[in-house]
Amino acid sequence: MLWVKAFHIVFVASWFAGLFYLPRIFVNLAMVQPGSDAERERLLLMARKLLRFTTLLAVPALALGLVLWLHYGIGRGPGNGWMHAKLAVVLLVLLYHHACAAQLRRLRDGQSLRSHVWYRWFNELPVLMLVAVVVLVVVKPF
Repeated sequence: MLWVKAFHIVFVASWFAGLFYLPRIFVNLAMVQPGSDAERERLLLMARKLLRFTTLLAVPALALGLVLWLHYGIGRGPGNGWMHAKLAVVLLVLLYHHACAAQLRRLRDGQSLRSHVWYRWFNELPVLMLVAVVVLVVVKPF
């Protein structure tokens, strides 16, 4: 079980690293000056590759989490309300991941009306979600 837990943590940390950096690329895309096509294409390429890699990291993170929960019983049974809250936050992280993919499509198609400031705030959301998950798993407040 400890090996599964260790690799779950590694993949979750790696997944979040991608979710931290991808919106930073969006900030740079939102700041590209008109006519800077090469810069825009380079940033779009970076964002596409990072999104693909981040998605690949999410799969084992989620799969190993399910193994810990369903096979080893972590967070199951009475007195484990923290797990329900953690699963709700994980759902929010998945929605955020999906929102990143949608934002990238809009940026690629030139349909994004978001400013670099909006993307800076958008970039803070995974930090809050990671803090919530860590507190729930370590402190187990309920």
